[in-house]
Amino acid sequence: QLQLVESGGGLVQPGGSLRLSCTASGYTLDYYAMGWFRQAPGKEREGVSCISVSGGSTKYADSVKGRFTISRDNAKNTVYLEMNSLKPEDTAIYHCAADVTVQDMCVMTREKYDYWGRGAQVTVSS
Repeated sequence: QLQLVESGGGLVQPGGSLRLSCTASGYTLDYYAMGWFRQAPGKEREGVSCISVSGGSTKYADSVKGRFTISRDNAKNTVYLEMNSLKPEDTAIYHCAADVTVQDMCVMTREKYDYWGRGAQVTVSS
């Protein structure tokens, strides 16, 4: 069974940066599109970004476009989310997720994802 573990969360001031990592074990990520989702208290879980199997296709929520960058290193079985110019409204638990697929594309629809990590807390506050 594929297992995902997020790391790199923490407390950062507005305008600061963090890099989240999602490391997989159990199976190679070579056959999975990957996504990052976040959930703030009292809110629905929302898609932040996703990346295709090859890394050639990426998508971002409008709220993070230009500030966040998703990437993957299949040799390390790891996906990253680089977050810059962080805002208080980015505060949430960030989850990575894996979607087994034969297509080199990704979608930010949580129902498509088969495996989820437990999440990493990101808090943006002065």
